[in-house]
Amino acid sequence: MIRRWGAPLLLGLVLAGLAYHLTLVQTPRLLMRFATHRIAGAAGYNALYQAPLATSDSRAIVRPSPDLAYSSCPFDLTKGPVLIDVAPVPAPYWSLSVFDPRTDVAFVRNNIQAGGKPIRVALIGERGGQAPPGYAPVLVNGNSGIALVRTLVDDRARFPQIEAARRTSRCGSMSPS
Repeated sequence: MIRRWGAPLLLGLVLAGLAYHLTLVQTPRLLMRFATHRIAGAAGYNALYQAPLATSDSRAIVRPSPDLAYSSCPFDLTKGPVLIDVAPVPAPYWSLSVFDPRTDVAFVRNNIQAGGKPIRVALIGERGGQAPPGYAPVLVNGNSGIALVRTLVDDRARFPQIEAARRTSRCGSMSPS
């Protein structure tokens, strides 16, 4: 009786292991790859896309908050580091978060932690590289991901002032020396 069930049990365990791997390990990578390509469609890779304020029809980000202005930089580190400069904006809260290909957070800093000063980071992937002077190195597990800047818009009447300031932020490939 046990011999008759041994092969099906072994097959079941192998299939369960495969399902676990696909569901819990590969799904975040696939979702991030989809999100990165979708966001890159607006401005390309290694470029900061300044999204308009969210409305009830906005769905580039799942359920975006109508109180936040989103700026995103889908990055590709295969050709070397990517530099991000986030300028302070006249808003009560703003932050930079960097997500790797598995959706893990590689870096996060907000305006309070930055002391009202610009946030300047160099994203460094598997290819390596060094951060230039004035930039904090951020090691990314992989060669792609999304950097996301969120800015709280507590009063929509002030959005033009916030928008002008946030448009001074940059994301781009490091120039060859």
